[in-house]
Amino acid sequence: MLIFYLRKLTSVERSVKADIHLGLSLAFIAGAMNAGGFLAVQQYTSHMTGIISSMADGLIIGNINLALASVGALICFIAGAALTELFVNWARGKRLQSEYALPLIVEAGLLLCFGMLGAKLHRHMGLFVSITVMLLCFLMGLQNAIITRISRSVIRTTHMTGIVTDIGIELGKLFYWNRKIDREDEAYVKANRSKLMLLGSLLFMFFFGGVAGAFGFKLIGYSATIPLAVFLLVLAFMPVVDDLKRIFY
Repeated sequence: MLIFYLRKLTSVERSVKADIHLGLSLAFIAGAMNAGGFLAVQQYTSHMTGIISSMADGLIIGNINLALASVGALICFIAGAALTELFVNWARGKRLQSEYALPLIVEAGLLLCFGMLGAKLHRHMGLFVSITVMLLCFLMGLQNAIITRISRSVIRTTHMTGIVTDIGIELGKLFYWNRKIDREDEAYVKANRSKLMLLGSLLFMFFFGGVAGAFGFKLIGYSATIPLAVFLLVLAFMPVVDDLKRIFY
């Protein structure tokens, strides 16, 4: 049964249930990477709003290094998202079952590199920032593009601003008093409780992942990302196995 579940989780044939379960899993991983990554590089790498604001601040106060560092982080995030799209379209053209699993395999591989080499990579500069910052921003862009693509922009996992905003909107609807308005009336305000539950679950998983990631990094350092990489491989391996069987058998 577990094999069938894992196959459905990242295969081409999608269901709402599979999208939600994958989204929750990736929200946990994103929270762990973001919080643990902050302890590693003293910077949140999923927060492009803050990155772009830092870019503007750097230009105005004359801190060119800050502006360039923000440019480097932004480029890496965009590059990660672009790579996901390239993988998905390439695999779709080949009619592979692993079009969504392949980017997760790449993410797992890069997380392994981060876990084993992160301390050394942090001493080297890349595109205006350390290679570890580049790597984390790239991973965040790659992962956010995966779940955005799969869920048709319904689910996001690497940043919570939109999710928290939507929770507020749904709570406003939930507590709105429809005074003297019939339920069948177009003016009747009704909260989407299932959406609210999903948003709350994503927020919780991101927070839970953040606690786990921060604790893990504080306890064992960069190696804390290795279990996350293994978890990603477990999520993604079945469609890849199915494609390899079809190719070689």
